[in-house]
Amino acid sequence: MNSGTSGRRIELQLLNGLSDLFNTSMAAKLYALAVILLLISIAGNAAAEEPQQCGSKSKGQCHDKSKALILKTIALFAILITSMISVCLPMFSRKVSAFQPGKNMFVIVKAFASGVILATGYMHVLPDSFDCLTSECLPEHPWRKFPFTTFVAMLSAVLTLMVDSFSMSHYRKYLVRGAARGEGDENAKNSSSQIEPFGYGHDIKTEDGLDDKDSQLLRYRVVAQVLELGIVVHSVVIGLSMGASDNPCTIRPLIIALCFHQLFEGMGLGGCILQAEYGMKMKATMVFFFSATTPFGIALGIALSHIYSDDSPTALIVVGLLNAASAGLLNYMALVDLLAADFMGTTLQANVKLQMLSYIAVLFGAGGMSIIAIWA
Repeated sequence: MNSGTSGRRIELQLLNGLSDLFNTSMAAKLYALAVILLLISIAGNAAAEEPQQCGSKSKGQCHDKSKALILKTIALFAILITSMISVCLPMFSRKVSAFQPGKNMFVIVKAFASGVILATGYMHVLPDSFDCLTSECLPEHPWRKFPFTTFVAMLSAVLTLMVDSFSMSHYRKYLVRGAARGEGDENAKNSSSQIEPFGYGHDIKTEDGLDDKDSQLLRYRVVAQVLELGIVVHSVVIGLSMGASDNPCTIRPLIIALCFHQLFEGMGLGGCILQAEYGMKMKATMVFFFSATTPFGIALGIALSHIYSDDSPTALIVVGLLNAASAGLLNYMALVDLLAADFMGTTLQANVKLQMLSYIAVLFGAGGMSIIAIWA
């Protein structure tokens, strides 16, 4: 009994230590965000020196700076409020028994949210990257001779897999070493080493046949943070684009479309944060990053509107590559860590009716987000 208690204590200590390690990635995200904004700012400055032939074609008849500024200010606050409500909504669902993690309704809602994230990658982010990197404002060589969008998205998906895999391998390695040092018990060592690889929703079990809930919790935390990273990159880009625009005819429908976009996307991210079971401080940090990045992008776009041009070659390349990387990350997370993990797991495999309802929810989520792509 003492041996088992000691091993459990070591496992929890290792879990907490690794959780702290992953929590520090929030600072890394902040630095990455600063670098992204710096690159885009450089692109804006470079745009002032570029010929305006491409930009002059896209202004059209609807061009009013004062009216556009009013609409962008409305958009900033509307998107901020919508984002905060949407990402916090799943966290309050614990008070409703039907929406608690593990319940059938929670599984269906999560499937809907996963479909939204899948469509975000395929229907919103990836096409934007194609538009940027195949623009007529870029030289034909090499940008229209090589599919940079799909190439970068592919590399991003593989890199996400590497982060996913190495983080869990790192955890299991230290778990085995810690258990061996703490107990000196060969049985405990064997039990720890028989944790099955993560992926596609297979339950993680020890030799006793019990679920390794702590390992699954760490898994949820990795998923939540990597998913938010992809969303944050995309949010800054779309916010910057709206903030730099002086076209009220374009901005007006974008406000409604982006509010719905953030509503569905926030529900998906909020569900992942809920399953990660973070403390209040970490939850607040992740909610802030999701809620503030699009409004911050809009504010930055307004500040740079005099020098930033969507059609400058430098801006097109930077935004296009960032969108491609974000698309690869989101597509991997949606298909592997969210959809495959749930549909290949024991809960849905044991209940065909729930599985069918979840597939319908995925289609509704992906379909709704695809319709929004008409405007945003």
